[in-house]
Amino acid sequence: MAGFKESFSSFFNSRWLVFVAAMWIQSCAGIGYLFGSISPTIKSSLNYNQRQVARLGVAKDLGDSVGLLAASLSEILPLWAALLIGTIQNFAGYGWVWLIVTGRAPVLPLWAMCILIFVGTNGETYFNTAALVSCVQNFPKSRGPVVGILKGFAGLSGAILTQIYTVMHSPDHASLIFMVAVGPTMVVIALMFIVRPVGGHKQVRSSDGLSFSITYSICLLLAAYLMGVMLVEDLVDLSHTVVTIFTTILFILLIIPIVIPIKLSFSREPRLPGEEALLPESQKQEPSKSVDHDQEIIFSEVEDEKPNDVDLLPALERHKRIAQLQAKLAQAAAEGAVRIKKRRPRRGEDFTLMEALIKADFWLMFFSLLLGSGSGLTVIDNLGQMSQSLGYDNTHVFVSMISIWNFLGRVGGGYLSEKIVSEYAYPRSVAMAVAQVIMAVGHFFFAMGWPGAMYIGTLLVGLGYGAHWAIVPAAASELFGLKKFGALYNFLTLANPAGSLVFSGLIASSIYDREAEKQAHGLHHGQHSLESVLSSFVSVEEPLKCEGAICFFLTSLIMSGLCIVAVVLSMILVYRTKIVYTHLYGRS
Repeated sequence: MAGFKESFSSFFNSRWLVFVAAMWIQSCAGIGYLFGSISPTIKSSLNYNQRQVARLGVAKDLGDSVGLLAASLSEILPLWAALLIGTIQNFAGYGWVWLIVTGRAPVLPLWAMCILIFVGTNGETYFNTAALVSCVQNFPKSRGPVVGILKGFAGLSGAILTQIYTVMHSPDHASLIFMVAVGPTMVVIALMFIVRPVGGHKQVRSSDGLSFSITYSICLLLAAYLMGVMLVEDLVDLSHTVVTIFTTILFILLIIPIVIPIKLSFSREPRLPGEEALLPESQKQEPSKSVDHDQEIIFSEVEDEKPNDVDLLPALERHKRIAQLQAKLAQAAAEGAVRIKKRRPRRGEDFTLMEALIKADFWLMFFSLLLGSGSGLTVIDNLGQMSQSLGYDNTHVFVSMISIWNFLGRVGGGYLSEKIVSEYAYPRSVAMAVAQVIMAVGHFFFAMGWPGAMYIGTLLVGLGYGAHWAIVPAAASELFGLKKFGALYNFLTLANPAGSLVFSGLIASSIYDREAEKQAHGLHHGQHSLESVLSSFVSVEEPLKCEGAICFFLTSLIMSGLCIVAVVLSMILVYRTKIVYTHLYGRS
């Protein structure tokens, strides 16, 4: 009985249980990906035009990306409390929208609806922050795979929730909004006390590599299964019984990973004697921590006080003179004659957000992410119009495809970047440069508009865009530490709406409207009949449509060029951070 209690305690405190619970939370955390499915219901129920729906979309994007409050609260509150706040926001925001759409609450002005959408979607920033912070701390030497898998499930959550809604078989389309309000809330409340740091760096097992391989296999199987189910349900009229079976299999695939922590906790596998390092080796000298800390602080004063000719002395004499100066400064500091300045952290140590904001490496990462993910989000936002302009009727097929490729890009990006840092001790950002090259090629295919280019472009851009969100959080935790990781990560996510606003809201839409106006002008040029004139007046209020590859030719070339610029920024970051990764992962 005592052995069972010990095993159960080990299971509840297992880092793999935390990881699996975080995966389940992330699988229902991508609320924003369902906006395209719920916006038609909001539009028809409240008689909105497309411009008003677009404003709701902007509120959704901001809510999905502005997570600085979530990061701040997760640092001062236990993670379960941060998750609870996220569930309250999600339930209150989308629950109120559901009441309005179904006529159970009075209709609010558009600005108030934008606030509700923002609040509801902003709840997922708490889910993301709690999942990533806890798992990155529990798996400090496997940050790439962990972040890739978690962000992958967030990207796949739209497809998972859509499949669950399909089995509900509800004739009321507003019930999808109700599911968005209630579903994630129930899941997160059930799991919020599990997702937390559990000292995972001390839980090293020889089977961890096999456990990650099993998790990767499940992810690939899940992505392939969802892709197949989507295509079958789109092409064949299935009975409700068959759809229920498909959804049951989906739940089984989602539950299977729990076998890993169960087996690890209730088996008698011997543990490795070591543990994974949370910090570089030079910072793990606990006995001399206070002494080293004082010497590091005083060293900044030594740099100011030492004579210029000291650096010209032989090494032995130079060290002797500096040691003497340090001793004098230490005595003066003890007597209060010198005020010691705190040493700023070096890359690889723990930074606050304000300390990171003055580092060139942080802004290189931010702008590289802005250009790469912003160009990818431009495709995601305009994929429907892009496919329509090339003559495709089933635009939702490409939307589903890019969701799957996005998921595989996140999982694959985490795996590839982890191989680079663990086997070669090379900067993780080189994997981001590879992803941006892939995206540049994908945008070029979109620009050319060749037969089949939509399929190839969707694949390449989806993979590259997804890889960004596995690589960047892991790289940020390595260069700027784990202590303030939530704030650093949520600041970096601001690159997404910033890129979308500039590239999609200004560049892509302006070029599309200009080409549509040219085509409309050419269509009506030379038509002098009264019917043509009257029809042109009648259709003035209708949105202009553009046809052909020319609609997104210039936009796609610009996006391809921006990805090349992002590659350059990523490679500069690689050059600047080589020594950091050699220190973190190099084998002595």
